[in-house]
Amino acid sequence: MADYVISACSTMDLTAEHTRKRDIMFLNFKYSLDGAEHLDDMFESTSAKEFYDAMVNGADTKTSQVNVDAYLTFFREILSQGKDILHISFSSGLSGSYNSARIAAEEIRPEFPDRKLLLVDSLAASSGFGLFVDKIADLRDEGKTIEEAYTWAMENKNKVHHWFSSSDLTFYVKGGRVSKVAGWFGTILKICPVLNVDKQGKLIPREKVRGKANALKRLVEKMVENAENGADYDDKCYICNSDCYEDAEFVKNLVEEHFPKLAGKVQIFNIGPTIGSHTGPGTVALFFMGKERID
Repeated sequence: MADYVISACSTMDLTAEHTRKRDIMFLNFKYSLDGAEHLDDMFESTSAKEFYDAMVNGADTKTSQVNVDAYLTFFREILSQGKDILHISFSSGLSGSYNSARIAAEEIRPEFPDRKLLLVDSLAASSGFGLFVDKIADLRDEGKTIEEAYTWAMENKNKVHHWFSSSDLTFYVKGGRVSKVAGWFGTILKICPVLNVDKQGKLIPREKVRGKANALKRLVEKMVENAENGADYDDKCYICNSDCYEDAEFVKNLVEEHFPKLAGKVQIFNIGPTIGSHTGPGTVALFFMGKERID
């Protein structure tokens, strides 16, 4: 195995167990529930059910990104062990974390002139970010050098597709992504937004679909339209959900029906507390490798 560390942010929404198994290090974002601060540790210290129940019961949620000092401490500990770092950051289109990592890297590189510290702005979020980091870990395990893995990441980061839908607009309204009027009419008419992450790493509303089942089917239709090699897609596929596992299972079954050559079964993860603080319960997202995102 290549002797460098792959690191990322807890917003990649895998599981702590998964990241340990893959030898991926990560920095914790922080969130608060009614003023009590917690680490986003991918629901290792609290359950997804407990978190989303608290939101439904009116708990106030806030999030905070990884700051420069935290990155300095994290990078210094690894570099002082004589190891190089390939750090993949949460999308700069959704957070300032990448900029904090960049500032920290510029400050710390002169302390370790013989070490390599390479940064990638993933332009990805949630388990799409996780899928991207997993792909890079595959390259490392195949024996690719840090430079080779970095080059692949820079050339392919805009090929990670993210398609989201939500059956509950409450927290999209609260966070300002959907107006109160649109949210009210959406609830009454059972309109579900379909969103994706654009080439700048920002979450963009794309369509409005009537009915949850139709919206979930639309996610799979987007995969049919955009997946690498079409129906012969043979790469990873991840799904994440915010306390709506049955909806995620529905999408999983459709994907496996449409794409028989997948690299293993579709994996389902939880939307973690950082991103979940903004979506609330009822969101399902589908991630895969596909055509380069152009808008």
